[in-house]
Amino acid sequence: MKRPKILRLILIAFLLAAGVAVVAQQAKDREALYQVSILSGLMKGDYDGKIALREIGRHGDFGIGTFDRLDGEAVELDGVFYQVSASGVVKRMGGNVKSPFAMAKFFDADMKFLAGEVSDYRTLQQFIDSRLPTKNIPYAVKIEGKFSYVKTRSVPAQERPYPVLAEVVKNQSVFEFKDIEGTLVGFRMPDYMQDVNVAGYHMHFLSRDKTKGGHLLECAVKSAEVRVDTIDSFVMALPQSTDFNRLGISPDAGEVRKVESGK
Repeated sequence: MKRPKILRLILIAFLLAAGVAVVAQQAKDREALYQVSILSGLMKGDYDGKIALREIGRHGDFGIGTFDRLDGEAVELDGVFYQVSASGVVKRMGGNVKSPFAMAKFFDADMKFLAGEVSDYRTLQQFIDSRLPTKNIPYAVKIEGKFSYVKTRSVPAQERPYPVLAEVVKNQSVFEFKDIEGTLVGFRMPDYMQDVNVAGYHMHFLSRDKTKGGHLLECAVKSAEVRVDTIDSFVMALPQSTDFNRLGISPDAGEVRKVESGK
């Protein structure tokens, strides 16, 4: 066989191998959870936007978070970012807007099951937990259907010097909806990850008509489909800022529960 032909075959083999590697990496990336900053930083008042929504969207089409200066609650659904403001208004956000804290993943359901009438959020969590193969890995959770009751919250943009999050939620806006259709978007994190995120469930709500939503505080389900996507790796974008570097960060599980529950 002539040398040029051998070289061509080697080149083709190399390109095929490279293509397989790229496809494998892309498939692996779809299973990763991408997170901007750590929850402890947000708890301490690190509200300046870090990463643009356009970049976050490169890592997932499904997620939650907040916006620059903690301006409302973020829901990413089907690759579109929505802001639920403190006034209750919902609007689509542009890719240049930045987030101080966000979670995103490409949602590919690994399991799904139906939920009938469920009386409250705690019971819903227990119902989903009973279907999970293990509680030792993170999951992305999407719940779509009809709700007899949904209670959410949002918070307004803050001004420097930023108060800690526990003070911000004292002035949160609370919204209550009855007989509403929509989607719960969020994650279930294992207990050992409480130093960087919320241990357990962290869900945001977006109504079917995209006009209502917020950080979920309580709900009652009429009927819904639950979809769960397992997560096998975790990528965190740590802030590169003087403010973050100066924070005295230490986990406080009790304070996190208060902020998440809005109580």
